[in-house]
Amino acid sequence: MARQHKAAARLAAVQALYQMEVAGKGVHEIIAEFETHWIGGEIEGDQYEEADIELFRDIVQGVLGDQVAIDRAADKVLQQGWPLRRVEAVMRAILRAGVYELKSRADVPARVIITEYVDVAAAFLASNEVGMTNAVLDRLARDLRADEFLTRA
Repeated sequence: MARQHKAAARLAAVQALYQMEVAGKGVHEIIAEFETHWIGGEIEGDQYEEADIELFRDIVQGVLGDQVAIDRAADKVLQQGWPLRRVEAVMRAILRAGVYELKSRADVPARVIITEYVDVAAAFLASNEVGMTNAVLDRLARDLRADEFLTRA
């Protein structure tokens, strides 16, 4: 499937995770809403990209299924005194999705995951928060997938 469909799935997953947190919607409701109305649809004149539905579902359900461990992993990397629960909700959704993929999607290179979520962050966050997103995901990737970062001699 085209790269843009995967990028659209990641963006939709972050938006869905954010909506679930701020609106208190359940996973089944939010997945149905996004698949029916958002993904590939037109809302208020904006055309939303077609997305890799399986990847979208995997990320949303995976984050929810492993959220405690994901949050703990992010907390270890975030600056002391700033646990994940204290960062802005959009950044929290981005980090959770990125950490989930780093932990659970060995089929996707860590650098691709980092780049994709930094791109999502750039659409919503200030440059210092984009940099923080990059730093957190990079550090976690180096811990979780050290073999992908070994230098070649």
